[in-house]
Amino acid sequence: MLRLSLNRKQCQTVGSAHIGDLLLREKGEVPIALDVKELVSTHMAILAGTGSGKSYTAGVLIEELMRPYNRAAVLILDPHGEYGTLQEIQGHPEFCVDGYSPRVQVLTPDDIRIRYSSLDYYDMVTLLPQMSERQQAILDKGFGVLRKHRSEYRWNIQDLIAAVNEADQKEDDEGNVTQGSSAQALEWKLQRLERSQYFHAFEHSISPRDLFEPGQVTVLQMNEISQEEQQVICTAVLRSANQARMNTHRQLVEPDDESYVPFPLFVLLEEAHRFAPAHEPSRCKQVLRTILSEGRKFGIGVGLITQRPGKIDADVLSQCMSQFIMRIINPVDQDSLKHGVESAGRELLKELPSLTKGQVILSGACVNAPVLCKVRSRLTKHGGETLDAPDMWQKYFQGHRVAVRQIEEAPLAMPKKVARARGRTVD
Repeated sequence: MLRLSLNRKQCQTVGSAHIGDLLLREKGEVPIALDVKELVSTHMAILAGTGSGKSYTAGVLIEELMRPYNRAAVLILDPHGEYGTLQEIQGHPEFCVDGYSPRVQVLTPDDIRIRYSSLDYYDMVTLLPQMSERQQAILDKGFGVLRKHRSEYRWNIQDLIAAVNEADQKEDDEGNVTQGSSAQALEWKLQRLERSQYFHAFEHSISPRDLFEPGQVTVLQMNEISQEEQQVICTAVLRSANQARMNTHRQLVEPDDESYVPFPLFVLLEEAHRFAPAHEPSRCKQVLRTILSEGRKFGIGVGLITQRPGKIDADVLSQCMSQFIMRIINPVDQDSLKHGVESAGRELLKELPSLTKGQVILSGACVNAPVLCKVRSRLTKHGGETLDAPDMWQKYFQGHRVAVRQIEEAPLAMPKKVARARGRTVD
């Protein structure tokens, strides 16, 4: 529930998040504290155009979740590597109270390990593009053979190749067994996948226990990873987290199991329109729909961040009961909000084009009524700051001119090829 107070200390209570101040025309500040319980359990979305401050606002929210009066368990799926600066939270005096010190774990692409046996048929189809219908059918049969012959939980690529070869065998009238060409083509693609940096067989992979802990935010950086691999990594991580919460809730796993997670989780997904596009197939979309519709029962909340609300799946967006809406100019995106975010109110949504950077409309389950808010300043550095192009051009130009002048004044010190290119004669 929204809390308005003239005393900031009243915003620093268990289950609150001081996101900023009420946007007033007259001078004065009225702090706004959101209800964290409603925010993370009913899911939320940050919707904003480019440069409006959506990643900055997300950073403020994460800071609040890591405060001593929340100590949340948070995972950020970060396609661009923007959230590494949250490490400044560690040891920061604003966060360290009475022995509590939050932990920030940044996992780079080199740290990502997904176990093959956590993938299913549709994950493999995403990772193995340009497969014919025949190859897809053989791969599907191969997964059936794999489940039939391997009772243990884990398998590797060679096991799948053997299953695919068995699925594509044919027997002629004389009882001779021949191997089809589809299995051979699939074997080559699977062997190429076996050399992937991010998918492995039996060695340690990132598990829910590695990613989540109260008082810890884990940043899973996926920059420099292909779009297809990002889709599958995101799907595998979300699916394992959801399964871990369900199994723990139902007491199906022991405390020493890697999937034992006896506390609620919150996952923040940047560039959400990539993972749940409106009119395109996406491996991640189905698992997101499942978590958004059922996750509340098992204590897993999701936050979506996007600069193109018109391109995100309507069913996914409609499940986010709390919204942070910032400046949006695109008419298509504005129109999508009118239908997908009814709680904000049509009159308030008319303010979208006139909002300045850092101003946000708060609406939904986390507030009593929609309000205009000015997002507070971050305590940590913002990792997605817009580059100052003119300033960088000026600095580079000046440095470049100095370097050129030095070369022109000392041509004999240059390599011969460079001197000749400058029109100098070098003996």
